[in-house]
Amino acid sequence: MSATFLPPFARLGRIERYVLVQQGRSLAVALAIVAALVMLIDFVEISRGVGSDVDLSALRILGLMLLKSPAVIVQLLPFVFLFGTLAAFVGLNRRSELIAMRAAGVSAWRFVLPAAGAAFVIGVLTVTVLAPIASSADGLFQRERQRLSGSVLGGDGQAIWLREGDENRQTVIRAERQDRASGRLLGVTFFIYTTDPDGRRTVSERIQAASATLSAGKWRLLDAVGAQPGERQVRYATLDLLSSLADEEAFERFARPQSTPFWSLPAQITRIEEAGFSSTAYRLRLQQQLAIPLMFAAMSILAAAFSLRLMRLGDLARMIASAVVLGFAFFFVNQASAAFGSAQVIPPILAAWLPPVLTALAAFTLLFYTEDG
Repeated sequence: MSATFLPPFARLGRIERYVLVQQGRSLAVALAIVAALVMLIDFVEISRGVGSDVDLSALRILGLMLLKSPAVIVQLLPFVFLFGTLAAFVGLNRRSELIAMRAAGVSAWRFVLPAAGAAFVIGVLTVTVLAPIASSADGLFQRERQRLSGSVLGGDGQAIWLREGDENRQTVIRAERQDRASGRLLGVTFFIYTTDPDGRRTVSERIQAASATLSAGKWRLLDAVGAQPGERQVRYATLDLLSSLADEEAFERFARPQSTPFWSLPAQITRIEEAGFSSTAYRLRLQQQLAIPLMFAAMSILAAAFSLRLMRLGDLARMIASAVVLGFAFFFVNQASAAFGSAQVIPPILAAWLPPVLTALAAFTLLFYTEDG
């Protein structure tokens, strides 16, 4: 069979395949350890949190844990690649296999780049398959936790906030509660804002009503009282207000960015912006998901570069400690960058891509220095 039609793994040399197998085994061990720790912590947290409010069996807590833990595990996957790849190459080095490869004239790029490429491919699979499943499971967990907590707290006692409008007119709606049987909002207040040519928004009218029902593109208000600035109140037995909200989507709460699957993020961003809310957190989440493959590859190269230096320096403990410290430094930079992005101090695209790009540059710099001096 021609080499052109062979799968990529089969086209690799024996050395590359051997290194990839060793990396895969170490990644599996690192993933198992991280997953076990995360699930243990989540089990205890759910037992203390939801389990303290509702009498839940151990099997039910286990089910909630299995819904919550995947999202946390996906978030910690960069550490899996850092520690897993580091363990693989340290093992090769301690068995003198790396020394033999280098003595035979094999360049470090020959087995480091395939490892980084495998990490990149796994990152793509994580973004397109694993992360959406984990996000959907996290959404199910959040809804189930709210349902269980609602059964204790009374559920419908929380205020409801809605927003609609366009660039010229905005309406903020607050309701004390919702009658889910009829879909009516009870104890409703409408704050209507208008935008002047200078872009400043001012309150043009405030309307309070005993109830409001959304149907066929309009709000039907009962027993309403409206007032404009500087004018007397006007009472209405019924009052109709045009609405841009769809009936089936009006009362759906926006899922958390972490609970929104990757494939649903663009539509969710559009929907949030059309409702007049800020989509910064969701845009940041989308860019962070797109940066995952680069992050995994950068972590793999960084770990391999530290392992290669062991041959020349002979200081195993110090180099491993340096790699661990650098990994946690990356985590700190990633969290700080995400916080700046959420606060709109820096653009979301910069906040998401800056940590993996910096990690990749540091990894390539260290690898160039190790390989070429």
